[in-house]
Amino acid sequence: MPGRDKKRSIFEYWHMLGPGLTTGAADDDPSGIATYSQAGAQFGYNMLWTAALTFPLMAVIQEMCARIGLVTGRGLASAIRLYFPRWVLYTAAVLLLVSNTFNIGADLGMMAHASILLTPKINVLFLVIFFAAASLWMQIVLSYKKYAKYLKWLALVLFVYVFTAFTAHINWGAALAKAFWPNFSWQKEELLILTAVLGTTISPYLFFWQTSQEVEEQILEGKTSVKARAAVTTPADVKKMRVDVWSGMFLSNVVMFFIIAVCAGTLFASGVRNITDSAQAASALRPLVGNAAYLFFTLGIIGTGLLAVPVLAGSSSYAISESFGWREGLYRTFSQAQAFYGIIILSMLVGLIMNFMHLDAVKMLIYSAVLNGFISPFILVLIILLASNRKIMKEWTNGGVSIFFGIVITLIMTVASVMTIWSALS
Repeated sequence: MPGRDKKRSIFEYWHMLGPGLTTGAADDDPSGIATYSQAGAQFGYNMLWTAALTFPLMAVIQEMCARIGLVTGRGLASAIRLYFPRWVLYTAAVLLLVSNTFNIGADLGMMAHASILLTPKINVLFLVIFFAAASLWMQIVLSYKKYAKYLKWLALVLFVYVFTAFTAHINWGAALAKAFWPNFSWQKEELLILTAVLGTTISPYLFFWQTSQEVEEQILEGKTSVKARAAVTTPADVKKMRVDVWSGMFLSNVVMFFIIAVCAGTLFASGVRNITDSAQAASALRPLVGNAAYLFFTLGIIGTGLLAVPVLAGSSSYAISESFGWREGLYRTFSQAQAFYGIIILSMLVGLIMNFMHLDAVKMLIYSAVLNGFISPFILVLIILLASNRKIMKEWTNGGVSIFFGIVITLIMTVASVMTIWSALS
């Protein structure tokens, strides 16, 4: 029957989704929401074209990362350690840890301030501790099978931003026109927000998380050794991975589009041009779009934070643990991988302490962006070289299109990195 076949197709599609979906969803973390909100508030619909631009770029690079994990049976740091000088990897891994820790601190603070909008009587620092503890509990206590399922369902929280868009007053004709035909002025302010959007959307922590989660999924299937995971990669495995990755990146960029559109159609149109964090964006929206959109936007900040903070901490730990050859993996218990979980705890605690020091969330994000600016181009080059090496990838090497887009991504991110560092120092 047609109805039954449709339900089966939807179920099969949902079953295909996993690491790619959660990676894409984690990209829209509270700091990303703040960046996209500022893009819409400062430049209106004129920055909507970035959603279309970054979609194929991030999808291609995340597909490379997923393919490396699928074919080699190793995480990204482990693969780099095997084929490149150790100092390159150690430098990148340490900078990633520091960068992600700043981002964790900023996200915890934004989640707490968003919660205050809904429950003003609760202390902000108590909420920061609560969210940090909840994130640690999910990563350390839950089994990987339950944890992965939680992340997968939590990714659906991103749809609140789609709902928000349809409760706000958006000129869809103007929005779609700017999405495909922007009027980019190349002025300093516009270049800087473009750099921020690129840096937020194509981030190093996503590379490490994506690759390691492909390995975790294989381990869940019973392939507990590198040899077993690298033995055979079937066309069906690669097809499933590509559906997952491209779906996750598409969701990420659709949500990015709607966040920019909402803030452009409301904040920009009302003369609110400066947004410093995601909670401020939600607060500014309330008198303009009413309680429903305000509630959706605020809940989205909290939900995406609960998804992204564990991903940030986990990606740091994968990178450090694989770099030094420590036992790693969320499928292991705490007693089996104490160093791996120790890195997660350390990065969460430092992010927590930053909020007690009353560090500005925006400054934490700037520090994170600068560090990402140092490491992104180098890691992108390593990913492209790994994914293009036939000895490593066998028949699953990069094709000409992937290599072309990989080079384009690297060049764009190199320019973006220079712009990020320049803007931070100027």
